[in-house]
Order: sequence, then structure tokens, then C-alpha cells
Amino acid sequence: MSPILCLIASCFLQGAAAADEPPPADPVIGWARVEFDANGITRAEAGGYADLQTMRPMTVDDPVRIASVSKLVVALGVMRLADAGTLDLDADVSDYLGWRLRNPAFPETPITLRHLLGHRAGLRDDAGYALPLDADLEQWLTQDGAWNGEHEPGRWFAYANLNFPVVAATMEGATGERFDRIMHAQVFEPLGLDACFNWTTCSEEARSRAVVLYRPDGEAIRDTQDFVAEDCPAVEASDGSCDHATYVLARNGAAFSPQGGLRISARDLARIGVLLLNEGDDFLSPATLAFSRVTPIPVRINRIAGDTEGGLYCDYDQGFHFAPAFVVDCNDDLIPDGNGWAGHSGEAYGLRSGMWIAVGQGQGIAYFATGLPEAGARPGRSAFTAIEERLPQGSPVETFVPEGFGGEE
Repeated sequence: MSPILCLIASCFLQGAAAADEPPPADPVIGWARVEFDANGITRAEAGGYADLQTMRPMTVDDPVRIASVSKLVVALGVMRLADAGTLDLDADVSDYLGWRLRNPAFPETPITLRHLLGHRAGLRDDAGYALPLDADLEQWLTQDGAWNGEHEPGRWFAYANLNFPVVAATMEGATGERFDRIMHAQVFEPLGLDACFNWTTCSEEARSRAVVLYRPDGEAIRDTQDFVAEDCPAVEASDGSCDHATYVLARNGAAFSPQGGLRISARDLARIGVLLLNEGDDFLSPATLAFSRVTPIPVRINRIAGDTEGGLYCDYDQGFHFAPAFVVDCNDDLIPDGNGWAGHSGEAYGLRSGMWIAVGQGQGIAYFATGLPEAGARPGRSAFTAIEERLPQGSPVETFVPEGFGGEE
């Protein structure tokens, strides 16, 4: 790559790292990182292992459970349905669900997809969000801990995974199709991505390359080959069975993990970033992208009235996290290069992940790492952990092999 192209495409990462090297991070079992610009991928690299049982090396083409980055991709599916006129982002979702969705403390206030995608519906995770296959979402939301009764929907941000089963159920009610199949038809197939939710629509080749998620001691948590081969892509029903016939459209929404269950490679995640840098191409309309606020605007402002979780979420809208917010009391500067970034991070089962584009700068990064502590990870300079800062900034990442497994570090 020429020095000029390096300057405008991928070398911003090394420059940022040199200017403000992140603190040391926890070692990881495996990692992948892909840089891109509006023309495509500019750099791709990986290290460590995707599967310790076979000592299969990690590559950027291995699909991983990408955690909450899934929410951004679900938002793209919603936008596609909005473009088609199937969904209205400001309509009462009760009209699609076939049952009345209300915060009990505000029974006259409709809840919309705009509220749900932006974590402003008033839902909370205290009631849980991993519904059994035979659970009924309407009944689930009557539990204590499901709602914030202090703030009217639309007026208060509080990050909650439970929003996305409701989004998935709304998509099902509007289309008459199952959520995982909607995402395949609306997002993955049109973009040529071998990606899926809970493995249901991925190819056998992709399934064979699954990245196993580990605790630091090497205990496998998700996506061993035995796990992938199981014919139960959901939380088992209350009686322990896994009969897909018990799943009712628009009455559950959580079975295929819309909040975090996307399996996708770093390379394919970067291809979504390239799409966004190109303002949607023919995949999304300019009006829809303007709605998402991914298109460049001159000044970013703090749009959060609510719980920022220690200054992490200071600007979040419609499935996209914008950082930094450049306001007092925010601690969200993941990549301290002076640019504004749009994307999403993820954390689950020993994984940390992210996909970000520099708004108006034509550059982006997709990454993940496995084998991290689920609590107590080494902190970064910001509200993100050290490994989350090192990966997008292009800093070196230390790998390790847990005791009891073969191979060299």
C-alpha cells in the first residue's frame, strides 16, 4: 500500500495507537481484526486459536457469536422492512404484535420501534431476556423487573437486551415469518454473507469453522462442534424439549437471540461496515440511513437522558452507538483520534467485539477476542476495557493457551 493510501485508509489505526497507547490488556485465546474503507478491506489479521480441542488457528473468516453487535445488524433488518413499507418505525408495535404492549405505569403511551431500537421503551433486563422456547412474551412482560415505571417511553435511555426480543416479535408479526429467516432474507442473502442467528441458516462450511467461546481456564461455554450440531437453536422449552412447533410467531421473539446471537466472521462484519460507509448503496435508502444518523453530520451532541453506565453510553440511537460524545461526564472515547465513530460493541461468554465506522472519514474496523474474563477484565483509559481499546487501535494483542491444551502460544 502506498504511503498516501495508507494515510487515508488503514494507517490511522497505527497512528492512533502510537499517539495514545492503551494500557496492557488481558491475554486472549483468539482474536481477529479487519480494517476497511469505502472500497473494501484494507487489512485483515488474526491470532490464537478458534478451537482448542483441534488447535485450529483463528482466521478472519471464522464465524463467532458476536454478542451485542447483533443489535446493529437487527436494526439494518428493521430498516429494510421500513424501506419496503412493511414496518412503520413510529407506529404502535401492538399493531404488529397482535397484542397490546404497554409500560404498566404509562398505559396510554404507545411503544414504537424507535423506542425499542434506542433502548427508550422502559424495558429492563431484571426479568430476564432468554425466554424458553414455549414462553409467551406478553405474559413474560408482566413479571416484576420487566419495566421501569419512573420514566415514560421515549424519554429515558436504559440499555436492556429485552428490547430486542420485542423487536424480533414485531418483525415476525409484520411479515408472518420467523425472525432468523427474516434476517437471512433481508440482510444476509442480499449482501452475500454466510451469517445467521443461532446457526439456523448458516452453511455447513460456516458451522464447521465455528469459533468456540471460552473462559480463561479453557472451559468451553458456547459453539463447540457438539454444541453447533445440536438441533436446538433456542433456549429449551420449560419441559426440557426443543420442538420448534411450540414456537409461535410474534409471541416469543427471543428464541433466536436477536440481542446477541448473530454468528458472523470478522470479514463479513467488515463488509457490513463497508456498506454503511457507502451510505447503503442499493441496500438501504438514503432516507432510512439519515434516520439511523449514520450519515455524517457536522457536530455530535449528547442525546442521552438516562443511564449512561459510567459514561459509556452518551449517544445511542436506533441500534447504533456513537462515540465519543464530546460532552462532560462521558468516558466513551474508544479510539482517541479526534473522529466521531458509529457502531456497536459486544460482550458475552468471554468475548469482546466491535464494529465501528469513522463518520465522514471513510474508514472502519471490525474485531473480536475470546477467552477473556466475564468480570474484572483489565480496564482501559475509557469506559471500555483495555482489550477493546487495543484491538481497534491496532495495538499488539497477547495470546495464550490454557493449561491442559496442546500447541504453542
